[in-house]
Amino acid sequence: MSGPNGDLGVPVEAGAEGEDDGFGQAEYAAINSMLDQINSCLDHLEEKNDHLHARLQELLESNRQTRLEFQQQLGEAPSDASP
Repeated sequence: MSGPNGDLGVPVEAGAEGEDDGFGQAEYAAINSMLDQINSCLDHLEEKNDHLHARLQELLESNRQTRLEFQQQLGEAPSDASP
């Protein structure tokens, strides 16, 4: 029997109830390990996302400030340019 990502390498036999406990524990341990790895990757991605979000907020604020300064300069430029 294969999982969504391919064959687990351990066949599941019908009527092998006595061996099912050992296989089940090994399978659960493998799944638990994979879930731990996925959780670790997701934590890392969340940290990166938070960092990028903070940097983008800083960039947005910087752009707003620059735009306001530019608009103020444009507003003052005609009065400065007149003789």
